[in-house]
Amino acid sequence: MTQAPTPFGARLRRAMDERGPLCVGIDPHASLLTDWGLNDDVAGLARFTRTVVEALGDRVAVLKPQSAFFERFGSRGLAVLETAVAEARERGALVLMDAKRGDIGSTMAAYAATHLDPASPLFSDAVTVSPYLGYGSLRPALDLAATHGCGVFALALTSNPEGAEFQRAVREDGRSVAATVLGHLAEENATAEGLGSYGAVVGATLGDLSAFDLAINGPLLAPGIGAQGATPADLPTVFGDAVRNVLPSVSRGVLRHGPDTGALRDAAARCADEVRAAIDQQEAQR
Repeated sequence: MTQAPTPFGARLRRAMDERGPLCVGIDPHASLLTDWGLNDDVAGLARFTRTVVEALGDRVAVLKPQSAFFERFGSRGLAVLETAVAEARERGALVLMDAKRGDIGSTMAAYAATHLDPASPLFSDAVTVSPYLGYGSLRPALDLAATHGCGVFALALTSNPEGAEFQRAVREDGRSVAATVLGHLAEENATAEGLGSYGAVVGATLGDLSAFDLAINGPLLAPGIGAQGATPADLPTVFGDAVRNVLPSVSRGVLRHGPDTGALRDAAARCADEVRAAIDQQEAQR
């Protein structure tokens, strides 16, 4: 009898406890390649990505490649991404594919299979998705994630200013769209033992979010640390009692220290320590 895979939520909690609560994005912007002294081409992309994975794959809890920066180079860029995903997972990091996929029916099922089916060369531990064709449209990804022990992070309260136009819009029942997404995720995680595998993307730059129920029993991916202006010290204010389930995401704040691998490791370690200290302080004050 085949043993069921360990759920993503349990694997994420273990990784955060052992390696620190931090997700580092692999975002090979053209400007970052230039800053590293690399050309904005496939060779530069491959060198950049390999350096980040080699520096951090055995140290941070989660690596989050932004698929768009690889897709812009076509099939050769995707080949670099495939290699990065496999090597990061071999080094023990969980891979969260930042793809923000969202569609309906068979198309959504194909997106889900791309990142959540072990037979795919882009198989990852989790993927970001967009619920704005209706939360029910995510069902193929949610179900496939459950089958293979993967995770899904749905956009809920994003850090970009434009997001409020839709996310804070109020439905006929009086709830905002964001609150509705959070409520659905809480239902998905209701039977989980420990941390659930269905998370929300909630920006660390948004200030006090006490008007929203962030207690979804799942991880809260928090972009905005570093270049966007948020700091680890802001996390308790933004997330309140849910702060222990927060997975802060930092990209340029760590990547700007490359291409020196030691500097990348030191930057990631400092950030993880600062996040852990902020969380510990919040819990000590309860």
